[in-house]
Amino acid sequence: MTTYAIVRPTRLGLDSYARVTGLHPETIRRLVVLGLLEPVRDARGELCFPLPQVAAAARIRRLHEGLSINYAAIGLVTDLLDRIEALESSLRTHASRH
Repeated sequence: MTTYAIVRPTRLGLDSYARVTGLHPETIRRLVVLGLLEPVRDARGELCFPLPQVAAAARIRRLHEGLSINYAAIGLVTDLLDRIEALESSLRTHASRH
């Protein structure tokens, strides 16, 4: 008998997150220590990852595997990419008002 969740989960535990992202749990823990991933803790103190963190892991994998950027530098690169995105969004908003 197949069972289905009635509600979609809003957070993933470490093992589920590892399966979805294709990252090893130890790699995930390392990325958390480096501040590249932002988990929350559940009632038992276990790491849980909000769903937007799946996209964050995909971005990290693309930078690391596709461009060979080391994990220590990925923080700087993602900060710069986020700033560029914010500036472009601001420019679009400004242009649409005029």
